[in-house]
Amino acid sequence: MENSVPLIEFRDVYKIYLMGDNEVRAINGISIKIYQGEFVAIVGQSGSGKSTCMNIIGCLDVPTSGQYLLAGYDVSNLDDNSLAEIRNKMLGFIFQQYNLLPKLNVLDNVMISLIYGGISKSECSKRARTVLERVGLSDKLKNRPNQLSGGQQQRVSIARALAGGPSVILADEPTGALDSRTGREVVGLLQELSREGNTIVLITHNNSIASQAQRIIRLEDGVVSYDGPPEPAGPAATQHYADKGAGA
Repeated sequence: MENSVPLIEFRDVYKIYLMGDNEVRAINGISIKIYQGEFVAIVGQSGSGKSTCMNIIGCLDVPTSGQYLLAGYDVSNLDDNSLAEIRNKMLGFIFQQYNLLPKLNVLDNVMISLIYGGISKSECSKRARTVLERVGLSDKLKNRPNQLSGGQQQRVSIARALAGGPSVILADEPTGALDSRTGREVVGLLQELSREGNTIVLITHNNSIASQAQRIIRLEDGVVSYDGPPEPAGPAATQHYADKGAGA
């Protein structure tokens, strides 16, 4: 893995905001590497910098300084149009509130993102049906979002993220609007997708959800305080993890 190119790489990334006369360092010199096929949870409390990290990884924002490389390509200073093109081609988003269009049925909700990408309607329908079957919703194609449970709506959101064949699936608090049992089911689906070779970056404040990933990157006050497995082997590693807020 060390000899391969990281899919996601931050090189000394800063994101600084000016609030009146005060300088707020939302991200304060972060360097991380995430490789193809990893399931990584970026975890932290409110104000830790995790949402800012997500926005940069998702090409929704750019660093104040430092470099963000996606598949080896520096996207740190691209304009809005170029960032939008990368989002459409390389990134799939899963949101806490699903962001489904209420007047469209399940099939059309998944198809619409592909249609905007210039793909033929027949190909869009084929891809959408394939991913909806993958997430267990092939019998709900004609249902509208309000006819589905929260867990089913999130599965539609996951199918929509998968439909374009993205390099990275970026999941922003995907269990935040779900009860604990349904949340576990959604995380289980993300684990399955990871085992199939998909690269997943999960953003969460929930330690029990984060622990289901292969790797945790914990942020505190804009810096990385821990980067490693959910349950580090050995007493020293476990104590280090605890000291860095694993039970926060």
